[in-house]
Amino acid sequence: MRADRLLSLLLLLQNRGRMTAPELAAELEVSVRTVYRDVEALGAAGVPVTADRGPAGGYRLMDGYRTRLTGLTDAEAGSLFLAGMPGPARELGLGAVLATAQLKLWAALPDELADQGRRVQERFHLDAPAWFRDADPVPWLEAIARAVWDQRVLRVRYQRWGGEVHREVRPLGLVLKGGIWYVVALAQEAVRTYRVSRFRALEETGESFERPADFALAAYWEESSRKLEAALRQETARLRISPRARRLLPMQFGAAGVRALETAGAPDRDGWVEVEIAVESRAVAVGDLLRLGAEAEVLGPEGLREAVAEVVAVLAERYAAPDRVESFGEVHMPAGTDRPGERQVPS
Repeated sequence: MRADRLLSLLLLLQNRGRMTAPELAAELEVSVRTVYRDVEALGAAGVPVTADRGPAGGYRLMDGYRTRLTGLTDAEAGSLFLAGMPGPARELGLGAVLATAQLKLWAALPDELADQGRRVQERFHLDAPAWFRDADPVPWLEAIARAVWDQRVLRVRYQRWGGEVHREVRPLGLVLKGGIWYVVALAQEAVRTYRVSRFRALEETGESFERPADFALAAYWEESSRKLEAALRQETARLRISPRARRLLPMQFGAAGVRALETAGAPDRDGWVEVEIAVESRAVAVGDLLRLGAEAEVLGPEGLREAVAEVVAVLAERYAAPDRVESFGEVHMPAGTDRPGERQVPS
């Protein structure tokens, strides 16, 4: 709405001082021409906006002028709890609301507190998503957030590992974990967790529901996370690891790797130590342990050691084969060839 944009423009000038038309346009996500029109509208409404020309010019408010229009709406007040997470706020459809709420808050603060707030903003930043992973597509996130807020029943189509299922869910809350959105909802008389990116269709039923009086989102999430980790960690592997693997373990296995190092045995003369680490199912554990490469040896359990050895044997055979037949003609590696570039090319 234009009234909200005019107020945002006014608060920007009040909080930051002189700003150019392109700077205002970037902040408000409008064109420069729109900024010109909005400044004229503010002037017509009696707001003393002055324009300074030249390289250091821009728009500013007359010295001493401060607006009193800093009351927060309900949505703006609620959005302030996402003030440290502008990215997730945008995904929830609250980006513009949060920006306006923050401007109002800055305008209402005494100069000393405002300066302290700016220092915090300059020195701390939260980046929720994990490294080297694209964000999940979450086209239904805003609709789910509205249903959580308004306590509305949703009819959804959800992609599980075994196929798609149809459910009626009563969404109780949203959780952002490692850059991934989850919705906690009542479904089939139980509280369940759904990954938002796996919803394939969603519609409101028009029905409302009552939240369980004893439900606490944070407590539920902590308990369910603990149970999930306990269920996933099905086995304890005994490893012999090199000094380099001791540095890799926390990066590869997270908290489980840290705990393993805390109980590590004494190093041998080569610096290798024995550790015990909780691992997932056999198939997952083999892949995870092979990421340590030659820097680790699986000592037990015997079944896990054998499973790793089988994979290593297959890889050794695959990469050590002296002769290969390629798809375009027969290309054989001569027995005495040391470099791939010396292979015989068919005429």
